[in-house]
Amino acid sequence: MRFLSRPEELVLLAVWKLKEAAYCVPIRAYLTKVSGQNWSFGAIYDPLNRLEKKGLVDSFFSQPTAERGGRRRRMYILTAAGREELCQVKALQEAVWSDISGLAAEEQEA
Repeated sequence: MRFLSRPEELVLLAVWKLKEAAYCVPIRAYLTKVSGQNWSFGAIYDPLNRLEKKGLVDSFFSQPTAERGGRRRRMYILTAAGREELCQVKALQEAVWSDISGLAAEEQEA
């Protein structure tokens, strides 16, 4: 298992969640919505590039669209290695958090 940075993990999850619609704009919108934080395009492209170099996502160009003035979009898809990595990250997080049941209660007492 490789250790992913938190942005890499979140971007990888967004690519999985968005399926065929995974390109920078909807990835950014999704992460902004779920995190409540504004994500810059660089904060999306940098992890995408690293994930592609690691073989966890693949990219391809869509067909040109009239709405984009005939330009294509760079689309991203999760690879088998990317799916496996997400499963391993989830299993690791569940194992680490499994014996920390009183954390919320301790927060309320403080």
